[in-house]
Amino acid sequence: MHSVAQPSIKDQVSAGEWRCRVELAAAYRLMDHFGVRDLTYNHLSARVVGEPNAILIKPSDFMFGEVTASSLLKYDLDGRPLSGADRPLGGGALVIHAGLARLRPELNAVFHTHTVANMAVAAQERGLLPITQQAMMFYDRIAYHDFQGFEFEPGMEKMLDRDLGPYKVAILRNHGLLIAAESVAEAFVLHHFFEIAAQAQIGALSGAAGVLVPDDAICRQAAATMDIIQATKNGGKNWAACLRLAERMFPDHAE
Repeated sequence: MHSVAQPSIKDQVSAGEWRCRVELAAAYRLMDHFGVRDLTYNHLSARVVGEPNAILIKPSDFMFGEVTASSLLKYDLDGRPLSGADRPLGGGALVIHAGLARLRPELNAVFHTHTVANMAVAAQERGLLPITQQAMMFYDRIAYHDFQGFEFEPGMEKMLDRDLGPYKVAILRNHGLLIAAESVAEAFVLHHFFEIAAQAQIGALSGAAGVLVPDDAICRQAAATMDIIQATKNGGKNWAACLRLAERMFPDHAE
């Protein structure tokens, strides 16, 4: 998908903000490349480098595959437009993204998606099962948020914050997935591994036979090993490769 043509604003923002814009735009386009699409719905947001009270997020009527660094909108944490927008932030973008950024100053990226696989896992009673290597990194490291209506209403961010607890990943029951991370790179890689684990689980459960679930001790050991490897910290070794892919496949993301 091609981006929506728009003049570059690179010379109108700080170097730190521009780097943040390019990384977030790459994440949007890479998500689209890997099949994460729900028309114009869902958002990825990032706290602006050097501006802790500001976030970047896509326009509500853009698909992921249309986003560029210059098309991202900038808001304060109460949803007031700072640049690129002429009206306040609203709906889930305000509640989930600005809301969590306001409540959790340590967060620099919030991703929320509805994919077929993560919605299916969100609808299953046991949530994500530790039946693949990718799923092991999330063992006892996932929060669960029961469906209490759509996260459109101000105040629901407090419920999300409460249920997220100390974790970076939350399954929103009967809804989708929430990633709350220290960086765009970390959020992207966490989301990617979760999506692979979710797709594998749906495939495994579609068969007539049952699935094999390793013992609790083995799962805990595997999760601890993944912590040591730090496969997702700052995107691990994968984020740089993802950025190279973005530059090859859709260089206009950095415009």
